[in-house]
Amino acid sequence: MDLKKCVRVIENFPKEGISFKDITTLLQDGEALKYTVDKIAEDLKDQNIDIVVGPEARGFLIGTPVAYALGVGFVPVRKPGKLPGEVERFEYDLEYGSNVLEIHKDAIKPGQRVAIVDDLLATGGTTEAAIKLIEKLGGKVVSTQFLIELEDLNGREKLDNCQVNALIKY
Repeated sequence: MDLKKCVRVIENFPKEGISFKDITTLLQDGEALKYTVDKIAEDLKDQNIDIVVGPEARGFLIGTPVAYALGVGFVPVRKPGKLPGEVERFEYDLEYGSNVLEIHKDAIKPGQRVAIVDDLLATGGTTEAAIKLIEKLGGKVVSTQFLIELEDLNGREKLDNCQVNALIKY
């Protein structure tokens, strides 16, 4: 299936010069959504994944059904103040400022094999931050899976210690 045909591209959103890849059209298409989840789960099935982690917010939409397909749990990585329990935080720099991600301190057990699933790999900053949080809790990220990769932004280079897979490349 050509998933690229299921993604709506909106030029100059959210600002001039940005070519936004809107995955809501793919999510509305049951066949495309099933294909996406199945392809990612298939890639992970022999990697002995213990838990799937999804960064806020679109990582939840793809990561949760992948976790279900694998028969493992799902852990959200969120923006500050969104998780009710005790959290571990990681602050990281962006080209235009900084950002913070949080994970529950008890979400990952030492030694767990983790797959990060998200909608988009751009600069790799969010995924790199999620990896740091998981490693801080004792987990090992063995795979990162994305629906879309924006190759010109070279995000893959920040993720050189684990498998990187993207279903659609721009």
